[in-house]
Order: sequence, then structure tokens, then C-alpha cells
Amino acid sequence: MKKVALFAFNGDLMCFVHVLLNALDMSEREYEVKIVIEGAATKLVPELAKENNPMHQLYKKAKGLDLIDGACKACSNKTGVLEGVKAEGLRLLDEMGGHPSIARYREEGFEVITF
Repeated sequence: MKKVALFAFNGDLMCFVHVLLNALDMSEREYEVKIVIEGAATKLVPELAKENNPMHQLYKKAKGLDLIDGACKACSNKTGVLEGVKAEGLRLLDEMGGHPSIARYREEGFEVITF
């Protein structure tokens, strides 16, 4: 099975939508795919959680399929959305000084793609 970790750093909604679309596409093609929300992208979590957000259903689908592995704890705190990320039930990734480790995903056999 192909394994891909999509690290989303960019806080632009349209860029993040492509992360979601690619993750869903890969999942449908039976890839093991994980989305890691990093950097400025963390600020999108509370916005996408709102039902009136036009991209909410796409986010909800990816979340429901357990494609979102988690969000960076340090960046969620820095961007002021830590409580919103927690409220969404996303795992806080912090094994590398408060940030997720790309090396860990590589060691687990994932190809890492950054956005």
C-alpha cells in the first residue's frame, strides 16, 4: 500500500482545499494518507469547522474518514486557535519541540508532500 503524509503549512483556504481533495482522492485509490496541519494552516481549523463555511463538507468528509492525523500544537497555539483545534477533537502533534516530526512519518514509510 502506498503511504503519503500531506503536510499543510499554507494558511490560504484554496491551497488547503487542494490538500483535502488530494487526500480524499488518494484514500479512494486505497492509499494510506494522513493530513498534518502545520504552520499558518492551523488557523483554518476553526473556520472549516463552521457549518456555514463553503468548504465545511469537504473538511467534514476528510475528518470523518480519519484522514486528518492532527495539528501542530505549537503552531495552533501561536496562531491563537489551540482551543478551536482541541474542540474539533484533532490530535495535537508535538513530538519535535512542540511540532510534528517529518522524520517520524518517513520512518513509518510515508512519502511526505508539503503544501
